[in-house]
Amino acid sequence: MIINRISIIGLNLLFALLMSSLLQATEPTRVACVGDSITFGAAIKDRENRNYPVQLGVLLGDGYDVRNYGVNGATLLKHGDLPYWTRPQFKMATDFQPDIVIIKLGTNDSKPQNWKFAAEYGDDLLAMIRHFQELDSAPQIYVCRPVPVATDRWGITEKVVHDEVIPALNRAVRKARRVKLIDLYKVLAPHPELLPDGVHPNGDGAALIAAAVYKCIK
Repeated sequence: MIINRISIIGLNLLFALLMSSLLQATEPTRVACVGDSITFGAAIKDRENRNYPVQLGVLLGDGYDVRNYGVNGATLLKHGDLPYWTRPQFKMATDFQPDIVIIKLGTNDSKPQNWKFAAEYGDDLLAMIRHFQELDSAPQIYVCRPVPVATDRWGITEKVVHDEVIPALNRAVRKARRVKLIDLYKVLAPHPELLPDGVHPNGDGAALIAAAVYKCIK
């Protein structure tokens, strides 16, 4: 009788373990796309279907849950004119407990009123990396170099993005642990025609971003 009870308890425990493993295996990999208007998909025709996180989700398939947490005009700089840190999307991305985080911030930081705090950019990037790395989900972090500026506009300039923002970003990433770099500048540099307003990629440009991120993830 005791042996039967022990056997039943053992079978119940085994069943519970198997069900737990099965549930974990079927949960999608959560991907949080953190960024500015380029992540949001500003200026893209049919933005709802052609922003880069949506296109990335299509490439990755059903095993992934990709969320767009882009904010128009957002800066990485805490002292910027629209810090990502203070936006609701920052908390939403945090609460999502992602398995993967794609950080694409820096274009708006190049504006004069923001880049006067250039010395803080690297520390703020490292702080954001640490913030997400310390989540319970312990996500893999990817940091994107900004896309090129085909036409200087809204205070965003190619010279500052290329010569100052990207080097500051590179230095910070080198100091970080377990962070991978995605070079979106290189991806779009040969295709200024895909940046019709000079700053924002169109749907085809977003497709190139999605493909580059997909290649790094897979």
